[in-house]
Amino acid sequence: MFFNIIDIFGTIAFAISGVLVAMNKRMDPFGVLIIAFVTAVGGGSLRDIMVGVEPVSWMRNMTFVYVIIGSTVFAVVFRKRISYLRKSLFLFDTIGIALYTVIGIETGLVAGLHPIICIALGTMTACFGGVLRDILCNEIPVIFRKEIYATACILGGITYFLLLEILEDRNYLFIIAGLIVIIVRILAVKFKISLPSLYKDEP
Repeated sequence: MFFNIIDIFGTIAFAISGVLVAMNKRMDPFGVLIIAFVTAVGGGSLRDIMVGVEPVSWMRNMTFVYVIIGSTVFAVVFRKRISYLRKSLFLFDTIGIALYTVIGIETGLVAGLHPIICIALGTMTACFGGVLRDILCNEIPVIFRKEIYATACILGGITYFLLLEILEDRNYLFIIAGLIVIIVRILAVKFKISLPSLYKDEP
């Protein structure tokens, strides 16, 4: 039950982040819905395909479709009240990657995969929807910039496995690992921490 709630909250967060980007690009209502949908289910679809789940989860559970449509309508109607567009986008995107990281890791564990593969699966689940969103909106995906993004997911995944043998309650494990992702990303942006550049002419 708790796992399903996390999945739904992650879907909401990513759907809203998709809406904010699409509206910033001044797309029509259909475009906004498509971007919200792709952002919300892109990572989960890749995850399910890689572990051999057919059909992918959102096709088997209409709840996710209704949640995405509802989140899209909510974000459009209350767009003026979602103040500071960039801050709102950052917040929902960060919450989304945190929730989807632990979902992807748990899916990998259920499939009996190695911890390293589980962390990779969690990172892809968290990041792929945002990658598709940015590509469709003609932006360079955040994950490919110097900004700390996938690294936060990886650190959250490592925390998950470090605490796996200590915490008996998986609910607390989900929360702690998710918080690590959120905290790392917020601190990285606040203090302008980034991965080193490969190019000498860049500061």
